[in-house]
Formats: sequence, structure tokens, C-alpha cells
Amino acid sequence: MEGEQGGGQLYNVVQFVAHTHSIHLINSITQHPISSQISIFAAMKLNLDIAVPSKPEWLDAVMSDFNSFLQDHADCERKASSMAMSFVAKYPNRVEIIPELIDTAVEELQHFQQVYAMMEARGIQLEHSIGKDMYVVNLMNLCRHGREERFMDRLLLASVLETRGAERFRMIADAQEDAEYARFYKALWVSEAKHGHIFVKMALNYFDKTEVYKRLEFFIENEAEIISEIDIRAALH
Repeated sequence: MEGEQGGGQLYNVVQFVAHTHSIHLINSITQHPISSQISIFAAMKLNLDIAVPSKPEWLDAVMSDFNSFLQDHADCERKASSMAMSFVAKYPNRVEIIPELIDTAVEELQHFQQVYAMMEARGIQLEHSIGKDMYVVNLMNLCRHGREERFMDRLLLASVLETRGAERFRMIADAQEDAEYARFYKALWVSEAKHGHIFVKMALNYFDKTEVYKRLEFFIENEAEIISEIDIRAALH
């Protein structure tokens, strides 16, 4: 199996994660059983759960063409890092959240590095050109245009993206036969769940709680329609 060929190198990747400051929380939580992890995040989380689960057909598509999935996954991690830094660039006066945005950007870039190491172990290259992610495009089209409104919407949209990512990484972790791959995607699931919480916490720094959750529910409801209608492929979205 291609996954088994990269097992030793993947172990090194996971060890690299273990020695980075931003993953210490993930490692401490993932030492617990799955049920305990869920309880820990349920106690701390501010984000809302997704409204509809991903289809089993999506997981089938991913597991049957995992090399293509890894190419898309790497691109998603790179874009997630860029998104976090774009908040810093566009809203430099939001000093309360800049440290966490930088931490998030660094962590997402580390995820990109880790996924790329997996790709190298399997003899896969990055995609030369990046196509549009219509899932993200359709969600972005829901964002309002006023400066403050768009700031809120983009934070909440980021939370929804991370929450969906957590759900899908958990599915992939559970489906993996290779123990190292399962461990890696379990760590990513926990990380994405944490990010989903963080982006809502950021929004609550600046906006009324009732307004935040009303808008977050709007995105959750629309995300359910969008994820149900897009074509299934070996990609994160």
C-alpha cells in the first residue's frame, strides 16, 4: 500500500508536530480516549456544530484516490495559513486577536509542511495550478460588504470552514488502516476543532453575542445546503 510506504517518514512528521509549541494542547488532548476529547471540546467550544454530516460517498472518493486528496489538502492548509494572515494585514488595529491569528497561521503552515512531507513520501508533487474551490466561493458570496459586517462574516465563515474540516478529518482518521496516518488525521481533527472555537471567540471580542450567533446560524444553515449540492471529489471540500 502507498500509505504503508510512507509510514516511517510520517512518524517523523508526527514527531515534528509534537515538538512545536502550537501543538502542545493538541497532544495533551489526544492522549485521552475519543469520548474524553469530545467532552473537553464540548466544555470549551464556542463554535456551532455543522448542520448536516458529510456523505459516506465523499469518504469513499477520498480513500479511493488518496493521492489526489493529499494534493488538495496541502493547498487547503496553505490557503488557511494565508487567510489567517490576511486578517492581520487587513485589520492591524484589532490588536486583541493578532497573536492568535499569527499562531493559527503558523500552525496551518506547519500542517502544510506535514502534508507535503506525506506527499514526498508517496512520490506526489504539488498541483501546478489551483482550481477554484466552489464550496468556499459559494460561502464567500454570502459575506456582506460593509467593513465591520465583512469582518464579522469572515471570522464566522472561518469558524464554519474549520468545523467542517474537523468533521472530515475525523472521518478520514477513523477510516485509515495505517496507524500513523490515523494518528496524524486525529491530530488535525483536534486542531481544526480548536480553530473553529477560536474564530468565534475572536468575533465575540468585537460584536454582540446575540448578533454573532444569529449570523453564525445563518452560515451554518447555508453551508448545509452548499455542502449537499457540490460535486463529490477526492478533495477536502
